[in-house]
Amino acid sequence: MTTFTITPRGPFSLTAAERFYGRWEATAGVRARPGELLRIAFLVDDWRGAAGLVVRQDAADGPVEAELVSTAGEIDPARVEAQLTRVLSLDHDGTGYPAVGERDEVVGELLRASGYQRPVLHHSPYEAACWAIIIARVHSVQARRIRLLMSEALDVDGVDLGVFPGPETLLARERIEGLSGEKVACLHDVARAALEGELDRDRLLALEPEEALAGLQRLRGMTALGAARILLRGVGPTDALTTVEPRMRHAAAIAYRRAELLTDDAAFTALAEPWRPYRTWVSVLLRTTAPEPPDSA
Repeated sequence: MTTFTITPRGPFSLTAAERFYGRWEATAGVRARPGELLRIAFLVDDWRGAAGLVVRQDAADGPVEAELVSTAGEIDPARVEAQLTRVLSLDHDGTGYPAVGERDEVVGELLRASGYQRPVLHHSPYEAACWAIIIARVHSVQARRIRLLMSEALDVDGVDLGVFPGPETLLARERIEGLSGEKVACLHDVARAALEGELDRDRLLALEPEEALAGLQRLRGMTALGAARILLRGVGPTDALTTVEPRMRHAAAIAYRRAELLTDDAAFTALAEPWRPYRTWVSVLLRTTAPEPPDSA
């Protein structure tokens, strides 16, 4: 049995991550209940196999204990540990995160209420890109169903969790239930990009955000919003800022009681200045803690 310990730098609550999973429409391969252990399964990002883990934290801000309880294919435990660490945003130093709340009262209230919630990421930029294609112009409930149908089950501590198919498996599927032929072609383009290293997380993280976004938008069928979601929720920088996410802008307008934040890019960018160097984290915090707009999907 393989186990490992992740020591958070700065405040971190696994319970907050569990709540995050519970509200995220892209959730797949996860079973979480507040205050209990987190079961998670994912395709390891060298595409050679899948890993299923049980994750625990005895006290907020304390060590996170993970146990590798099931595998499929060839697994490198060190790679699994690194992937889980970044999925929970524990690969970044969050010691300065509370200071943002001291500079911005609205952020401070959200941080304290959420347990200093950090973003939970897609298992890889590849999966984030596939999700961006699947959910485009589709209700989230339908998109989630399609993703689950595409996934293969992995038993994790007695619970079957879905693991998204790897790039080579995806390329072999000429038809996918619920998706048009064009969307299947778009997914194939994402799969080829992943196999060629274009969606490598470290490579994308090393680029300037504008350069990374430009490259992601060259994927077939990828919108500016889809590219932003891949960067923010698949790559996981701490300080990239996007103005193209309408639900996040809506959340900011509600939290700050400033309607102009919905449409005025300059006003929103100025608002976010005190959030540095955690503008991504605060943007996601707003997005996941504010009420949904009536027409959200």
